[in-house]
Amino acid sequence: QTYAPKLILLDITDISCIRDVAKEILNCYGCVDVLINNASMKVKGAVQSISLELDKKIMDANYFGPITLTKAILPNMISRRTGQIVLINSIQGKIGIPFRAAYAASKHAAVGFFDCLRAEMEEFDISVSTVNPTFICSYHRQPAPGNWEASIWK
Repeated sequence: QTYAPKLILLDITDISCIRDVAKEILNCYGCVDVLINNASMKVKGAVQSISLELDKKIMDANYFGPITLTKAILPNMISRRTGQIVLINSIQGKIGIPFRAAYAASKHAAVGFFDCLRAEMEEFDISVSTVNPTFICSYHRQPAPGNWEASIWK
């Protein structure tokens, strides 16, 4: 069956709305065959210069966002005993580099979660993949003086 595309906006850092978005998708289409978690946020800076608030925002975008969306879609896949889940992650989920601690930590956490999920979903014939590309070109916001968000990449 062919479905008309539907645009649904989602701020992956807003954990409270992810379940509602997943519910909207499932209500519209009935199921999700392939879930690709591709949203990401990164920051560059020394550990002591990055606020805990920004650390948490990076963790929400790169770890809690994808796992919350995956957990919201997963029961439907399990009940149908089919599906594919993909995490587009980063090589920094395997190897940390200086000035990327928050980003690397969030990507390490995501790899750990999806590695465990892969083992758990085998019995339900659900495929779980993690893609860890090397450095990619991303959109970068130009810094405003004194703005901590200046070094955020989306």
